[in-house]
Amino acid sequence: MFVSVVVPCYRSARTLPSLVGRLATALPAAAIGYEVVLVVDGSPDDTWEVAAELARDRPEVRAIRLARNYGQHNATIAGVRAAVHEVIVTMDDDLQHPPEEIPRLLAALTDEVDLVYGHPREEEHGILRNLSSQLFKLGLSGPLGARDARSLSAFRAFRAFLRSGLGDVTGPFVCLDVVLHWCTTKIKDVEVHMDQRGEGRSGYTLRTLLRQAVNLIVAYSSTPLRLVSYLGLLVGGFGACLLGLFLWTYFSGHTSVAGFTSIASMIALFSSAQMLGIGVLGEYLGRLHSGGMGRPTYVVRTEVGVTGASTGQIRVPEVVSQRS
Repeated sequence: MFVSVVVPCYRSARTLPSLVGRLATALPAAAIGYEVVLVVDGSPDDTWEVAAELARDRPEVRAIRLARNYGQHNATIAGVRAAVHEVIVTMDDDLQHPPEEIPRLLAALTDEVDLVYGHPREEEHGILRNLSSQLFKLGLSGPLGARDARSLSAFRAFRAFLRSGLGDVTGPFVCLDVVLHWCTTKIKDVEVHMDQRGEGRSGYTLRTLLRQAVNLIVAYSSTPLRLVSYLGLLVGGFGACLLGLFLWTYFSGHTSVAGFTSIASMIALFSSAQMLGIGVLGEYLGRLHSGGMGRPTYVVRTEVGVTGASTGQIRVPEVVSQRS
């Protein structure tokens, strides 16, 4: 198979030469041909100069420089859209994802599997960081519909046809994993060895993970809108209980503070009606939101009789639109 390795780069001038060198050693045994796509995400240091020099010295390396810092997910998607081979591997630039483990991902990418995640045998971060990461991934498995989200990782291999699902996905809050789960259910994870970070510190803190979780839930789910309806039903039930209490105390002659229970029950019931109304409007807005966030109607796995079939070269389906 032919493989494109996509590496989003930020403050990684010291690690890139070693990373590219190890890729050049590990990939020839697992792939017929390969390329390395280095996407420099507005790094303030000399990461771009190092990446450009590697691209000039090595024909298999391509360097892409983004206009500014867009974030890891956006930089990864830029590299995925630029990749040219049939299988795409994404990995970090800090040497936590060993290039020597890529053959394990490729071996698991059988005819029955479209997407493979590298799951660490042992977590490489601290307890608090690991806990927040697991909670974040668990949150993805619910409202976002990402099955087995606890195995998600930036170290992944998938077939290039899946990127056609990115055609209409736009905006600053893009999650590659959600889009990939929209496109296929043939997903597998394999245990791989993870190294410690080679240079610097991870930018994913508890605060950034929580902020990203909120962004993803709002961007890819109408669950918060639906919660308003559930809250309205809860408040309505509470108001009905207060109304029942009011009627019982009134007819039994046990009313101690005249008017309090009736006013409280009416306020609760009217609040419930308002929340239910907002919830219904939210459902309609949620459907408009879902239609506008680029969820693909379908994804073509392969084509028969396409250009280049006589030479044994199958054309990878193009992305519908190259939007940033």
